[in-house]
Amino acid sequence: MEYKDLIKNKELAREEGYKDVEELQKEFKRIYPQLYDDTQFQVIRFRKLPLEKWEGKKIDEKAMVTKRADILFDVGKFEDSVRCYSAALRFDPDDVYLLNRKGDNLSRLGRFKDALECYDNALKNDPDNAFIWNNKAIALLNSNKAKEALKASDKALVLNPENLIILYWRGFILEMLGRFNQALSCYDKILEINPDDPDVWNARGNILTEMDRADEALESYDRSLELCLDEAMDASTWNRKGNALMELSRFDEAADCYKKASALDPGNDIILSNKGVAYIEMGCFKEAMECFRKALMINPTNEDAKILRDECLENL
Repeated sequence: MEYKDLIKNKELAREEGYKDVEELQKEFKRIYPQLYDDTQFQVIRFRKLPLEKWEGKKIDEKAMVTKRADILFDVGKFEDSVRCYSAALRFDPDDVYLLNRKGDNLSRLGRFKDALECYDNALKNDPDNAFIWNNKAIALLNSNKAKEALKASDKALVLNPENLIILYWRGFILEMLGRFNQALSCYDKILEINPDDPDVWNARGNILTEMDRADEALESYDRSLELCLDEAMDASTWNRKGNALMELSRFDEAADCYKKASALDPGNDIILSNKGVAYIEMGCFKEAMECFRKALMINPTNEDAKILRDECLENL
């Protein structure tokens, strides 16, 4: 096509992405400094063929969309990821992997009812999948249905009784139901298999604290902290260790734990208040009052900190 005809072809200009022929002409003059009316240009058009007429290896659209969904899931873009899993499911509505992953996305978005629907559909096609039963148990627990969560956990446990993830969540569910001895048994079983898991030692310490077994709880917290890397040190573990030491009247050690916890989580008014209580028990009212003052700066509605601060003032 000659240049003089090209710059008059409005339809072609729009096809090539230009607003109008004037924009096309301006762009061509920029790219080609020497243009004449009879300068020839070849116009190439592409036509989309239906899949069945493609030559060579066909693109697996389901796999392509699934891969994108997995990447979005891994980087925490759950809204985008759930849309991609939904798109992939249009190719195969019974795909267990896709249903489970979509359920995981929805759980992370707090849409537990929708997540449960996905897990139930997945289990219709794969009723012996322990991991999906466990995911269903977690979604039920997050829906404040702990008893139903335990029934789902029962199914998962029968199918895979040695799986550490299933045992951990089962322990957590039992803890929520107040069945502390059974929860403790779950954590102990995990630690028989893997004695180097700091999170499980911490969970075990929490259960023992609830059972008023402070000495044993303290041992669990110590073990958890020993196993943690420096960058993974957890303020809540130090705080709970401090609580266990308080139960044992080891107030100076408790105060040291609260100090470490506060360094890791300086915006936590509860930890500061706990530290203040330890100082009160040691008779260090000035230090205690400073803790309560800082706690109230963070959270002015902390009534316990107000009362204890006033108690300190009376003792100064």
